[in-house]
Amino acid sequence: MISYAKSIQLAFERTLKKDSSVFVIGQGLWSPWYVGSTMVKLQKKFGENRVLDSPVSENATTGLAFGASINGLKPVVVHPRMDFMVLAMDQITNQISKWSHMLGGKTKSYLTIRAIINRGGEQGAQHSQSLQSWLVHIPGLVVVMPSNPQDAYDMLISSILSPVPVIYIDDRWLYDLKQNVNLKNKFRNILKFKPKRISKGKDVTIVGISYGTKIAIDLNKEIKKLNKTADIFDLRILNPFKIDEIIKSVKKTKKLVVIDFSWKNCSISSEVIATVAEKNFHFKSLRINLKNSPAPSSKKLEELFYPNSKDIYLKIKNFIK
Repeated sequence: MISYAKSIQLAFERTLKKDSSVFVIGQGLWSPWYVGSTMVKLQKKFGENRVLDSPVSENATTGLAFGASINGLKPVVVHPRMDFMVLAMDQITNQISKWSHMLGGKTKSYLTIRAIINRGGEQGAQHSQSLQSWLVHIPGLVVVMPSNPQDAYDMLISSILSPVPVIYIDDRWLYDLKQNVNLKNKFRNILKFKPKRISKGKDVTIVGISYGTKIAIDLNKEIKKLNKTADIFDLRILNPFKIDEIIKSVKKTKKLVVIDFSWKNCSISSEVIATVAEKNFHFKSLRINLKNSPAPSSKKLEELFYPNSKDIYLKIKNFIK
């Protein structure tokens, strides 16, 4: 059994060992805790010229990595808090996402940007944001969000070795999740990934995104106690958007729930439901998102702000009656 955090560390070890063009750059990479123990001692194993603990300059660090990527290297930029990656959005939106397009597809960019979601722990509004909906809106970026240790491992390796810019988003709330992990899986182009069916059912289709998938799996037993069964999907890859199997499922169940730990307005949950609705058949839908407010700092207010398993179960229970 390997934890989600350990899977990320092992994925870095594998790629750094097998490919000398891979390097990692970001803040706090040498710290045993700052990036959730996902990079412990990697700088000692591979050298400080391949695991670079950077100054606090997100825009410069991301631009440096992008320059390296279009010159044949395979950099990974780590933003320990997704919120501060916003300071690099000029590089991400105006350069990284558009470079290949503007040069007629003749250039490759082996660039991975790892953005970490820090949520809860009284961190407040500037350290707790899930900004995937913003990033998915930008053409030219592949955006992935693994929800379990195996995918955290496989998708990080595939991101690093794919000749397209990838935003790899991981959530600290998943770091302690453990699973048997096959460490010998072969590399797959990141574009080959698609939503994964977790369970089969006939009464409701539930789509989870990252931590939302864990919640859906945890609640599956309770749903079965209602004499109901659920088709559960892990979305995994947010851009490009591949939901044909989800659409087929909703045609069968006529009920769709999307669990997305970001805000509801213009969210991935909205996009899933809208895309299904365009197929012009009747179904009911339920979005489970954060309240439309910046995150609070108070622990008591956090308990009200973040959806918990009990609240989500009650919403789904009422929805599928």
